[in-house]
Amino acid sequence: MFRQQHFWNHDEKTVTLTFSDGSPSIELPIEQGTYGKPVIDIRALGAHGYFTHDPGFTATSSCTSAITYIDGDEGLLYYRGYPIEELAYKSDYMEVSYLLLHGELPTAEQKMAFEQSIRHHTLLHDQMENVFRGFRRSAHPMAVMIGVTGAMSAFYHSGLDNFNPAHREIVAHRLIAKVPTVAAWAYKFNEGQPFVYPQNRLSYAENFMHMMFSSPCEEYVPNPVLARALDRIFVLHADHEQNASTSTVRLAGSSGANPYACIASGMASLWGPLHGGANEAVLRMLEEMDDVSKIPEFIKRAKDKSDPFRLMGFGHRIYKNMDPRAAIIRQTCYEVLDELDLRDDPQFKIALELERIALEDEYFIAKKLYPNVDFYSGIIFRAMGIPTSMFTALFAMARTAGWVAQWHEMLSDPAHKIGRPRQLYIGAARREFVPIGQRKA
Repeated sequence: MFRQQHFWNHDEKTVTLTFSDGSPSIELPIEQGTYGKPVIDIRALGAHGYFTHDPGFTATSSCTSAITYIDGDEGLLYYRGYPIEELAYKSDYMEVSYLLLHGELPTAEQKMAFEQSIRHHTLLHDQMENVFRGFRRSAHPMAVMIGVTGAMSAFYHSGLDNFNPAHREIVAHRLIAKVPTVAAWAYKFNEGQPFVYPQNRLSYAENFMHMMFSSPCEEYVPNPVLARALDRIFVLHADHEQNASTSTVRLAGSSGANPYACIASGMASLWGPLHGGANEAVLRMLEEMDDVSKIPEFIKRAKDKSDPFRLMGFGHRIYKNMDPRAAIIRQTCYEVLDELDLRDDPQFKIALELERIALEDEYFIAKKLYPNVDFYSGIIFRAMGIPTSMFTALFAMARTAGWVAQWHEMLSDPAHKIGRPRQLYIGAARREFVPIGQRKA
């Protein structure tokens, strides 16, 4: 059963908001979490006739959460208090999924039971094949994933009560188990190949590789080095605090909407090129560069403020230091390239030379434009034979555990309300209706 944790520290600090026109001042409480900057609780502003204006919500805390903590200045990422470095090297995706959902690492017995439950739910309802066949063969895998995941709400809705913790746990297990099947089948459908059913004897990453790469014609044996690399990527992408897609899931879920539709909405947000599509952009950039000899020309363009060209896969909006996930996935990238003997592949040579320049060039160091997790994950996926169109689909697979954990946490909070952001209206003032015959151009 899920267990909710709260570490929120309440103190008696306040801030006083004063007005230049002599209006009465407003006193607002200041709250402090386990880590991070203090938060001014502005909920009382509405009663005084005010609200804040914060485009992009870059300075607004929309919820309390005990799941993930990020310190972008220091380059820290914790899941439930555990540094991502320890989880990436010492744990696996199933254990991390349990941690995100339940708040604690599982015992051996708990992990075994959790994995058995996930395996039990990997199959899709037989009629869902008809949903896949309703798409064009050329449809982007993410379009198919969004549609099919949302369609689960028509198959797994009987007796579902969002406010019953036991029901939420079943939903979480179903989604973590079924999204890899949906992703692999989206690829198979796109390629015109027969669907491959999951195999319960395989690990989570191996099972996905089996469904994606095997065929009825011959046996497929997942490479253990590649399977471990994929599992590690899933761990690194499992959650990332209140990003665009996670906030979308929470906002949709705040209305009590069907959870499968909520996760589909998160996938839709993730699909954007400014979010989950970033590693696709890395591969397109490498293809555009074409040869190592052209790198200096592109580096020069990247430094030119008047040139719209930007190096993809470098720097991060949140991390002002090196993305802690990047150092981990960098080592994983080398392991994959060595296992597949691809260090001399022309495109990978370009990527490795770009990496060298970014880590040594004073311009990139000064601006802290380090290679990020998207840079390395794109290289790994291509080396494994995963097409560019599937990159965001794998990101969605990994993030599903975080999405359902965040959805559960929100609904467990007795203080949660339906999301209803405010706006600063700048349109026309009230005006009279003019009959169409009297209107002037």
